[in-house]
Amino acid sequence: ASTPDPADIKRLMAARERLDLRPLVIHTNYLVNLATLDPEIRAKSVLSFRGELDRARDIGADYLVVHPGNYKGQTIEQGLEAFALGLAEASAGFNAPGLTVLLENTVGSGAQLGQRFEELRMIRDLTARETDLPIAYCLDTCHLLAAGFNIVEPSGLDQTLASAERFLGMELVKVIHTNDSKGGLGSHLDRHANIGHGTIGEAGFRLLLTHPKLRT
Repeated sequence: ASTPDPADIKRLMAARERLDLRPLVIHTNYLVNLATLDPEIRAKSVLSFRGELDRARDIGADYLVVHPGNYKGQTIEQGLEAFALGLAEASAGFNAPGLTVLLENTVGSGAQLGQRFEELRMIRDLTARETDLPIAYCLDTCHLLAAGFNIVEPSGLDQTLASAERFLGMELVKVIHTNDSKGGLGSHLDRHANIGHGTIGEAGFRLLLTHPKLRT
C-alpha cells in the first residue's frame, strides 16, 4: 500500500478536529496472518503489518484492529506463539504514543484463532512479553453470534459480557464493531449484513445499545 499523502493527512486531521471525530479506528488488510509459520506468508505478513502500523501513526489513528490469524498446519499453541512473535518483529523500533493495537474476535471457522475470549487473552499475555506496544480488544457482533455467543437474548448477552469481563476485562474492550450477521448462532459463518437485516436484527442491537455494561 502507498504512503498517505501529507496533504490528505492534513485534511483528515482538520476534518476530525472540526467534526470532533474521536477515536479514529482503522483495520489492517485481511491478508495479514501473523499466526502462520509458512515462511513466505509470514514474511509478507510481518512486512504488511509494519506498514499498517506506520500508516496508523502517520494519520494519527488511536486504534489499529487486527485479526489473530490462522494456525493451519500447526497446533493452536504454536499459532498463538507465532502471532506474538510476529507482532513483536513487525513492531521492532516502532514508536507511536497514543496508538493501541486491538485484537478482534473471530467466528472460529477452520483454524482461525480468536473465537474464544481465552485465546484473545493468551495472545495479549504472550505479546506483552515480546513488545511494549499497547494491546487491547475489539469485539465484532457478527463474529460473536457466529462463534456461538447468544447476544440476541438478554441472558445470553449477560453471559457473554460476564465472560468478556472475566477473561478480557471490559476496560480493555475499546471498540465494539457493530455488524449484523448473515449466519445464525454458532454457524461459524463470517458474513456481515447491514444492521437490522441479519440474524441479530433490530431487537438484538437494541439489547446491545441499552445494556448497562456497554453504555459507558
